[in-house]
This record gives sequence, C-alpha cells and structure tokens, in this order.
Amino acid sequence: MAYRETDKVRQRKDSVRRRILETVRARLGSGGFGEATMKRLAREAGLATGTLYRYFPDRTELFAETFRVFTQREVDKFTEAAHGTGPCAQRLASAVRTFSERALEGHRFAYAMIAEPAEPEVEAERLAYRRAYAEVLHDLLRDGTRKREFVVDDPQVAAAGIVGAIAEALIGPLSPPARAGVNGRLAPRERRRLIESIVRFCLRAAGAKDRHYDR
Repeated sequence: MAYRETDKVRQRKDSVRRRILETVRARLGSGGFGEATMKRLAREAGLATGTLYRYFPDRTELFAETFRVFTQREVDKFTEAAHGTGPCAQRLASAVRTFSERALEGHRFAYAMIAEPAEPEVEAERLAYRRAYAEVLHDLLRDGTRKREFVVDDPQVAAAGIVGAIAEALIGPLSPPARAGVNGRLAPRERRRLIESIVRFCLRAAGAKDRHYDR
C-alpha cells in the first residue's frame, strides 16, 4: 500500500514551511538577499540545514516562493483598496496610500521585494507582480475615465507610469527614504508628507481634481 500523509503530518510540514518563509522575510527585512544564506536561514528557523534543503532545494526556489507569498499579500491589500467604495479617484488615493504606508513600514523588506538585485527567477516573479499592480490600476483608471473622474489618454500607459512612480518615490536611490539611511526610517511627519505627496502626484497624473483625494 502506498504511503499517504496523515493530516497531522501535513499540518506539521505546513507549519515548518511557514516558519521558513517567515524567517526569510525577517532576514530580507534586516539585511537583504546577501545575508540570506541557507545555513543562516536554517539556524534562524531552528532547523538543520539538511531539513531546509528538503523543503527548498536551493536559494533560488526559496526566494521565489518567499516573493510569491508575501508580494501576493501586498497585491491583495492594494486590490482591496482599489476595489473599495466611493469615487474612483478616492479609491486610487486609498490604494496608493495603502501601498505607500506598508512599504515604508517595512522599508528594507520592500526594497528587497521591489528593487534589490536578485536571481533571474526572482526577477521574473517581480515582473509578474508589477504587472498585477498595473492591471489593477488599469481597470481603475479605465473606469474613472469612463465616469469622467480621470483624464487619461491611455489607461495602460498611465497605470505603468504610476506603478513606476510609486516604486521610485518610495524605494529608488533618489527617494527620501534612501537619502534618510538607516533602513529608510523617516520621522512620522516626513513620512506622512511623503505619502500624501505621492498620492497627489498619482491623482494628478490621472487627471483627477484635488477634491477627490482628501482624507
């Protein structure tokens, strides 16, 4: 008779897998990909290195899975805000604000997810999720243009531009967090000012009026 895993065994394996991914997230949020060796990750997860390799045969697969799991959470939050109630411009502001607040809360991890040089497999996942953000924005911009809340010639181009602008303003080398150093930590007042500046830029890029994005 072929061996079949029991529910208890599956639950234990799922628990270990989640622990591994959370460990990777913590390490990326602390020091980035360069510090995330398999030996170090195994130790920090409380596992033997061989056990870690049984779950993930190499760093590339481990990083790609980490990227998929945690970036999907961010896409879900962004989508939830974009699909909320209210005018389209208000929902665009909410989505941009949500993304910005979460990225600044874990700036070093956001840098690893968005911009830090990584293996080609991770870059491929990164591109897929940038497309996911752009698709959400494309639908919102198209809806807002149809309702005359936005003035956009090409929603697809505008969506791509907004995705790039948000990432550059939050994570890029010229961004205020990058200039601040120490993992991009800004004072609360500076942080609020940056987020609202990004929100205003994105809404103006969509042709919205200021009255649409007051909190």
